Amino acid sequence: MRGELLGARRLLTPDDVSRAAEELARQALGLPELAAAGTVAAYVSVGREPGTRALLDALRTRGVRVLLPVLQSDNDLDWAHYEGADRLEPAGRGLLEPSGPRLGPDAVLGADTVLLPGLAVDARGMRLGRGGGSYDRVLARIAAAGHDPARVVLLYANEVVARVPEEPHDHPVHAVVTPRGVTRFTA
Repeated sequence: MRGELLGARRLLTPDDVSRAAEELARQALGLPELAAAGTVAAYVSVGREPGTRALLDALRTRGVRVLLPVLQSDNDLDWAHYEGADRLEPAGRGLLEPSGPRLGPDAVLGADTVLLPGLAVDARGMRLGRGGGSYDRVLARIAAAGHDPARVVLLYANEVVARVPEEPHDHPVHAVVTPRGVTRFTA
C-alpha cells in the first residue's frame, strides 16, 4: 500500500503540489482545532508530500507557537520552534529542520494540536505512516502523559481510503484535511 501511495505522489507535478498546498492551508486554517490552538506541533513537508509551508507561516503570523520535529539518530523526535523558512536547515533523509535550540522530546506534550504526516487515513481515522515509527513514538508519549491534543493529518484526496493496516500501537486521528475538505472521525 505504501508503494502505491508513494507512486501516485511521484506522478504529481510541482504545480499540482503547489496548488494542493495552497488549498490545504486554506482548509486547515478554518479548523477550530487550529483556530483555538496556542501551540501546534507540525512538520515541514518535503518533496511531493502535501504541502505545509504556507500553513506554518500562516500559523506563525497568527501568533501560534509552532513546534517542528528534529529527527534523532534513534528515529525519535526532538522539537524546536519554527522561526520562519529562513531558519530551516537541511537534515538527514532530505528533511528540513529548525536551526534553533532543541526543546526535548516531551515538548510535544504542550501542543494543543498535532499535525501528523502520513500516506493515508482510513474511514476509522487510522493513519498509515511511512513505517519509520517516529510519530508512533510521539503518539505513545502523548498517550502515556494523558494528554489528548487534536490529531490532524494533511493528505491528498485520493489518500483517504477504506482501510489501512493497523498495529496494536496505532492511534486514530481526529480529522484529515485534503484540498477537497475536512473529514472528522470519532477518536
